[in-house]
Amino acid sequence: MSQSSIQSPSPSPQGARQIPVVVLAGFLGSGKTTLLNHLLHRSGGSRIGAVVNDFGAIEIDVMAVAGALGDSTVSLGNGCLCCAVDVSELDVCLGRLAEPAAGIDVIVIEASGLAEPRELVRMVLASENPRVVYGGLVEVVDAAEFLETRQRHPETDRHLAIADLVVVNKLDRAEDGERVLSLVRSLSDRAAVVPATYGRVDPEFLFDCRPSEERIGQLSFDDLHRHTHGEDGDDHVGHLHSGYDSVAFVSGVPLHPRRLMDFLDSRPDGLYRIKGYVDFGPYDLRNRYAVHAVGRFLRFYPEPWTGGDENGDESRLSQLVLIGSGIDGTALSKELEACKDDAPHADEHSMWGVLRYVQEAEAEEPDVPEGPYDGL
Repeated sequence: MSQSSIQSPSPSPQGARQIPVVVLAGFLGSGKTTLLNHLLHRSGGSRIGAVVNDFGAIEIDVMAVAGALGDSTVSLGNGCLCCAVDVSELDVCLGRLAEPAAGIDVIVIEASGLAEPRELVRMVLASENPRVVYGGLVEVVDAAEFLETRQRHPETDRHLAIADLVVVNKLDRAEDGERVLSLVRSLSDRAAVVPATYGRVDPEFLFDCRPSEERIGQLSFDDLHRHTHGEDGDDHVGHLHSGYDSVAFVSGVPLHPRRLMDFLDSRPDGLYRIKGYVDFGPYDLRNRYAVHAVGRFLRFYPEPWTGGDENGDESRLSQLVLIGSGIDGTALSKELEACKDDAPHADEHSMWGVLRYVQEAEAEEPDVPEGPYDGL
């Protein structure tokens, strides 16, 4: 596992930093709350806004540390701000958490065990709030009960088919873990599938574990956890068994937009996130393009160059980090190398594929199809 070194902010059309919204779904007992608590304890100092649907049916241990919920909202330093809401209130809640004053770095929506994740994804994609961006659908599976769950809930297959990341939890309790993993992979459409116990998934897989700005003198959940459990933490949280792979790509040569789009359109199974910046050279001398891709979702954000000139100064670099599970780093690097445009020639049609994924003013509410939903 290699750590990514590029923290790519996703600027909104108005220039403000966008906050990724991760939907955490799975049937009752799959381990969603355990995974969420793990993220809160290992957030790397990032402030997580946790939205809990159907709060009355579950308990979040970390909230017991923060105190009684009262009006269902609690804030603690640069740790977490939690809201228990009905689905109909979701957009209002996202707007509140996305306010710059809240200082939130990532929002995690924990769905009810009987919720339809498709509807939550649709609501996030349809949000008119320019401060948020879709951060992926994470489906949690109970490996020990998976076969029985599929029988009781046939919609399981549909949920797996639209997931961006599938966490096969409680693998240590499954009689035939490899069979479950193989079956889940066959039901998932290009999603990254990772095994886990006790919900231990490296948070860097899901979001950048660094605060968007330096915070001094505030108590984080990481600090609180160390104080409560000791420096090493408890036995179930201190060791990560489901890591990720990352590939870093840097080029001083502009990338050809058509070649890059061909690469993005055919990105392989298990490639969960792509972030960074792209220089398209003469196709757009004014701007570099920030890239945000999660699962099959893709966005480009044009933003002015902050350094260098328009004549190919070395500061005009394309820098990308690719994060996934079981990905072939060597092959991905070669494919990106092939996207370089050593003798660029301006072509008014070359950027069309890219511009499809540049967010304009929101139109009608988008639909979430059964298959890929690039750019929605």
